[in-house]
Amino acid sequence: MKKLACLLVMTFSLGSLALAHGNLEHVLGTVVQITDHSLSVKTADGSVKVVAFDAETHFLKGTSPATAKEIQVGSRVVIHAHRNGDNLHAAETKIGNTSGANHSNSTQMGAK
Repeated sequence: MKKLACLLVMTFSLGSLALAHGNLEHVLGTVVQITDHSLSVKTADGSVKVVAFDAETHFLKGTSPATAKEIQVGSRVVIHAHRNGDNLHAAETKIGNTSGANHSNSTQMGAK
C-alpha cells in the first residue's frame, strides 16, 4: 500500500511538471529494454514506448548530470521527448530508482 501511495504522489507531482515543458511528450515508466540508441519504457497503462536518444539527449539522476550507461532494465524514468511522426526522440531523461532484481545481459546497454 505504501508503494502505491508513493507512486500516486510521484505521478501527480511529475504531472504538474509536465505542463512546464510545452509541446514535448512525456513518457513515464519502467525501462524494459535498452539498446545503444533507444529505451523501451513500459508505462502505467501497460503499453511499451520506444524512445530514441543520442549525444544531444540530457540525462539526469536526481539533480546531477548522468549518462545513458547509468540506466538499467528496471530503472524508472521520466522522458521529455519530441515526436516526429510515429517516432519519439528524448530531449531529457530523468533516471529514478531501479525496481526489481538483476536482469540478463541480453537486455542491457549495447545489446543488439
